[in-house]
Amino acid sequence: MSKKTKQVTGRLSSKGFTLIEILIVIGMIAILATIVLIAINPARQFAQARNTQRANDVNAILNAIGQYTADNRGTVPAAITATVQTVSQSGADLCSVLVPTYISALPVDPQATNPAPITDCTGAYTTDYQVSKDSNGRVTVSAATHAELGQTISVTR
Repeated sequence: MSKKTKQVTGRLSSKGFTLIEILIVIGMIAILATIVLIAINPARQFAQARNTQRANDVNAILNAIGQYTADNRGTVPAAITATVQTVSQSGADLCSVLVPTYISALPVDPQATNPAPITDCTGAYTTDYQVSKDSNGRVTVSAATHAELGQTISVTR
């Protein structure tokens, strides 16, 4: 026998992974993917994003009402009463008073049937946001209808 020849000892030499090794790696990847999904929680992230949009919308509506009130010597729009009403054509109709002078379009709740901002005040509309004023004349705008994650989205000025 020469030095270049190897003797076979009855074992087969393989250069791949066994089925068990592959299954273990797949299992570890699945466990890590599950942990990442739980940590990220996309449903919660989307709910937080919608609530942030609602908070911005509530502030935008309240700012427009504030500008209207300042221009009209402290008089709030007549549609705002002590009763909590939805900002809509059949509730507190603020569209014709605020759009486009004080706000370019009335924002609509992100989960509403038609979430497009309202620029045309002639047709029926609803924003799913609510408005009222207290006995001191302070106006409250809220997103009580669709707020998620147990949050209360309401601003009073």
